[in-house]
Amino acid sequence: EVQLVESGGGLVQPGGSLRLSCATSGFTFSSNWMTWFRQAPGKEPEWVSTISTSGRTIYYADSVKGRFTISRDNAKNTLYLQLDNLQTEDTAMYYCAKTGSRAFVSGTIRGQGTQVTVSS
Repeated sequence: EVQLVESGGGLVQPGGSLRLSCATSGFTFSSNWMTWFRQAPGKEPEWVSTISTSGRTIYYADSVKGRFTISRDNAKNTLYLQLDNLQTEDTAMYYCAKTGSRAFVSGTIRGQGTQVTVSS
């Protein structure tokens, strides 16, 4: 059974940092591109970042470029997202997904999410 479990979210002040993790199992992690999405209340899911199997190819949404860093540890089957200089507009549920697509569709395999709240 494919499982993705996100952790690391929380409440942080503007300008703060968090590191999200996504522990995976049930599939060959090292053979799959992985992606982070986020969804704010009342809004559609938003693509955040995608990383290739080796980690050598990375893409970021313009809204997070220069502030967020995606990475992966294939030995640990874990995906990461370092969030720096967080802003209130970054408040959302963050999901990791087993996909290399920027499209968040009903069939996208994803975790249950971890909540990031940025507030003073």
